[in-house]
Amino acid sequence: MTVTRRERLHRGLRALGPAVGHTRPRDVVWMVVGAGVGLLICAALLPLGQDLARGLIMVAPMGATAVLLFATPNSPLAQPWSAVVGNGVAALVGVAVLRWVPDPRAAAALAPAGAILAMLLMRALHPPGGAVALTAVLSPELGQTLGFGFVLAPVMAGTAMLVAVAVLWHRLSGRVYPFRQPDPPGRHGTADPAPEVRLGLDSGTLGAILDELRQSANLGVADLARLIGAAEQAAAAHGLNRMVCGEFMSRDLVVLTPDAPVSEAAVLFARHGFSSLPVVGPGGVLEGVIFQLDLIRHDLDEGLRAAEVMTTDLPQVKADTPAGALLPLLADGGDEAIPVMEGPRIVGIVTRTDLLSALARALARG
Repeated sequence: MTVTRRERLHRGLRALGPAVGHTRPRDVVWMVVGAGVGLLICAALLPLGQDLARGLIMVAPMGATAVLLFATPNSPLAQPWSAVVGNGVAALVGVAVLRWVPDPRAAAALAPAGAILAMLLMRALHPPGGAVALTAVLSPELGQTLGFGFVLAPVMAGTAMLVAVAVLWHRLSGRVYPFRQPDPPGRHGTADPAPEVRLGLDSGTLGAILDELRQSANLGVADLARLIGAAEQAAAAHGLNRMVCGEFMSRDLVVLTPDAPVSEAAVLFARHGFSSLPVVGPGGVLEGVIFQLDLIRHDLDEGLRAAEVMTTDLPQVKADTPAGALLPLLADGGDEAIPVMEGPRIVGIVTRTDLLSALARALARG
């Protein structure tokens, strides 16, 4: 099929459009306020005025560093080593070029180029480093007065301040920074990673993929593993979406009343082999669900009632909810069973076993 000139123009214009996806409003607020707080602290400790004798001066590239630390904290370019060491070696190159290259035009070209080389050799690529090196050669008074002390203060000291603020700020916002930390224990306190990120690919293989595609500066191994795991789960959900919960949910429910003794729940668990029991009030209205784990957490005191140990904050689905929507809800460490509702009434329940059976049937059908 022949591509018209208009279509080629349209494709070309699309290529020039935004490449960054939409950001959630909450994240925008945290990024903007965090960058402002970080730079405000730096401005207080590294004044904007020319205090060249002590090197206490805030330099412009810190603004670019703040963008990376607060807006793209998962990027390899924004990690502490990249930021502090990258800016530091770039400053070192900038001062060296200022001292030994007399022509300002040549110095303006050599300083950022040398900074890129130094950052790559140190595995500390940090884009603001190019601006740090250029600042040194374009501000000869600054570079000559401070000399190589410019590397420590304000560059590395200011960058370290921003990194420290970023660590605290992202912890407050619920994000992880530095992103590349030792793997925490699994949800069950073991060394196994979560099932959704068990890819069958080790970190060396993932790193080789990034190197082959020349993406190691843009994406880390941990990021790639998360993306692959999410894509695999989405693909599985897509295959399951041809089925709905009503097709495989348990309908003949064994239930408890809210005032039933907990010992009765233990008897029903042992008799039926269930892992969950709905607690239902008058008219079939769902009050909560008791899981075997709830019994373990409480002593089987004869005075305890079902309403006192049941779980009430469970997600709920309808009979026509696609099966794929259950994957994240019933993932390991999540909920063990999901009530299927018709208004306030429970009409069925879906357990992990039910979902596994549905997934097996979906795979068998191809």
